[in-house]
Amino acid sequence: MAEPMISTRDLTKSYDRVHALRGVSLDVAEGTVLGLLGHNGAGKTTLVNILATLLPPSGGSAAVAGHDVLRDSRAVRGCIGLTGQFASVDEKLSGFDNLVLIGRLLGASARQARERADELLDTFDLAGAARRLCRTYSGGMRRRLDLAASLVGRPRVIFLDEPSTGLDPASRLSLWETVEALVADGTTVLLTTQYLEEAERLADTVAVLAEGSVVAAGTPNELKSQVGERRAQLSTTRRGDTVKVAEALRRAGFAAVQTPEEGTVSVPVADFEDFAQVVRAVEEAAVPVTGLTLSEPSLDDVYLSLAAKPAAAAAR
Repeated sequence: MAEPMISTRDLTKSYDRVHALRGVSLDVAEGTVLGLLGHNGAGKTTLVNILATLLPPSGGSAAVAGHDVLRDSRAVRGCIGLTGQFASVDEKLSGFDNLVLIGRLLGASARQARERADELLDTFDLAGAARRLCRTYSGGMRRRLDLAASLVGRPRVIFLDEPSTGLDPASRLSLWETVEALVADGTTVLLTTQYLEEAERLADTVAVLAEGSVVAAGTPNELKSQVGERRAQLSTTRRGDTVKVAEALRRAGFAAVQTPEEGTVSVPVADFEDFAQVVRAVEEAAVPVTGLTLSEPSLDDVYLSLAAKPAAAAAR
């Protein structure tokens, strides 16, 4: 099995009596995205800062691209890109000059730095403002420039700490497409986010942090299967029909829950065979149904069930 690009073992970080991380162990395979979910103060940014060599851990170990974050911190910094929660651009320079400066600091020639700057400005829809001073940029434009800056050196591993904060929907979609293109080329991404839709769209695996501990980890589908269930919901136009549908489903062995005032009946279904049986039971009852939907659990359910109740989740 290939060595993971990001790996932590029993990682801890303490500030006096405050435990920001409590024994965090994670692996992220090359060319994949780990989505890190958790409420404010759960330890997400602390973990990113340790992996980016900005903070030393209190205990445990961590490695990026095979380099230990303490013993080989320079090698780690040479293969990563980092976008923090707040844009950090030089307001006295233009967007173009910001990117050229970073390219030159990373060892690129003047020509290479200019070409890379032009490429990234075009990617992030900033070409029209390339020569404007950054102090004239909107918040969203600064955020996009900050993201571009993290990609100047074509890093093998990218840490994105709530990268879409402050972006409008169109810019957020553009960011997602950029991340997907990077991953398709083999880049490894650790993404912290408060947007459940973002994690669902981008993450191959998800880890939920609560009070400094990993309370759940797996693919989005694996996590959703732990905390939620598929439900079929049927709609009727008359209260009496709602009762008849519920009775028909109970006779077929389903735990039907009726809401007559809304004209709906819902039942848990384990798989699509169950769903087909629901349809057959209603057909046999000859009751008119105006709507039938199948709902899946979401990462919102995961977040609310696990991150909001860390003690109960850890006990599972």
